[in-house]
Amino acid sequence: MMTTRRSFLKNTSILAAGAFLKNDPLFESRVKKIGLQLYTLRDIIDNDVAGVIAKIAAIGFKELEIYGYTAERQFWGLKPKQFKELLDSNGLSAPSSHILFKNFFTGNADEEIKKTCEVANAIGNKFITFPILDKEYRNTLDDYRVLAEKLNNAGKLIKEAGLQFAYHNHDFEFIPMENGQHGYGIILNNTDKDLVKLELDLYWATRAKQDPVQLFERDPGRFVMWHVKDLDKNSGSFTEVGTGVIDFKRIFAKQERSGLQHIFVEQDIVTGDLLKSIEQSFKYVKKNLV
Repeated sequence: MMTTRRSFLKNTSILAAGAFLKNDPLFESRVKKIGLQLYTLRDIIDNDVAGVIAKIAAIGFKELEIYGYTAERQFWGLKPKQFKELLDSNGLSAPSSHILFKNFFTGNADEEIKKTCEVANAIGNKFITFPILDKEYRNTLDDYRVLAEKLNNAGKLIKEAGLQFAYHNHDFEFIPMENGQHGYGIILNNTDKDLVKLELDLYWATRAKQDPVQLFERDPGRFVMWHVKDLDKNSGSFTEVGTGVIDFKRIFAKQERSGLQHIFVEQDIVTGDLLKSIEQSFKYVKKNLV
């Protein structure tokens, strides 16, 4: 009886501890795959797309975020089917693409969006992401209201194609404008949360003195992707993940609240070897965050 009781108490304690840990956001990371935004390697990918993709996979990355696709240049000279085969052969997938639509503001973008969706589906994208708002379209809050309307319209077309639209921020969206309001608030308040998700760039948000965790609390479940890049404490510029001032562990502890599905390491400017830089960031993320 004593052995049975002792075993019962021991097993009960283990189960209780397990239940407690599972309530801890750090017990099991929601995100298991580490992605890379290919823009980081823009200086070397043009001339050797196959070789660069293979090196990315060898480091351990499992997902990519694509940039720069146009109908003319395709995927660094590869057609969608060829590029998808290249990804598959290296054990990689591409959940998201950053797309600049030529006619987003200046004309009827519907056909352009529909054709882009066809390509995105062909390479296995789940998200089409709006990468950057040109300066001429972000001078007033009304500019952001126009943007929000166009994001909603594009999001509807993209949803109809079986994909999800998302918006990627920089720091300028948080610049105070009329009555202390900023453009990012207009985007949050004036876009449909089901049509327009958010890809939060942790570097740019931090540089704009925004707390990512507070953003998650304000709009839970909407920040489905993050750009994971660090801010150098001395220069304020970009640095490898884990060597700057951003408290990633605190942010990753709130990934459930964020609605996080994918993370992409990115470094806009790298002063040393590009591949060594992304490998350093990868190792930090793998060891400490996922």
